[in-house]
Amino acid sequence: MKCPYCGHPEDRVVESRPARDGEAIRRRRECLECGRRYTSFEEIEERRLMVVKKDGRREPFQRAKVRASMEVACRKRPIPTSVLNAAAEEVERSLFEMPESEVPVALIGERVLERLSEIDPVAYVRFASVYREFEDPDEFREFVASLKKRRRRSAVGAGRRGG
Repeated sequence: MKCPYCGHPEDRVVESRPARDGEAIRRRRECLECGRRYTSFEEIEERRLMVVKKDGRREPFQRAKVRASMEVACRKRPIPTSVLNAAAEEVERSLFEMPESEVPVALIGERVLERLSEIDPVAYVRFASVYREFEDPDEFREFVASLKKRRRRSAVGAGRRGG
């Protein structure tokens, strides 16, 4: 690290201690050339997740956007805020567990759909109607019909397991 006073590239660490609640290390350094002391901070470089939009643009992932889209789908539904926050965190966590540093926006939409299907069927259909870009009412009806079939199958399967 270069000395901020004389630019010499060599120094020695005089003191190290945790900083920012253990998120960083504060180091007091002394320049081997001019003898002046200065402070540096060392912290973990956070992995940035980039979202690849439909048009090819890339932008940093923002959990707040996931949360906001879920909130719109759940508007006027009896869904506690804590449930939406936990779902958005789970979507984010699942994306950061992937080895890729770039994820297509479609994958994020699918993860949100999965979570909403577990939270509320109306919110799930609302989100899907925007996300899947239904072109006409027939597509929408088909989607809702397939949802009803899945729910019936899972209810029948749960009845068999429980009895």
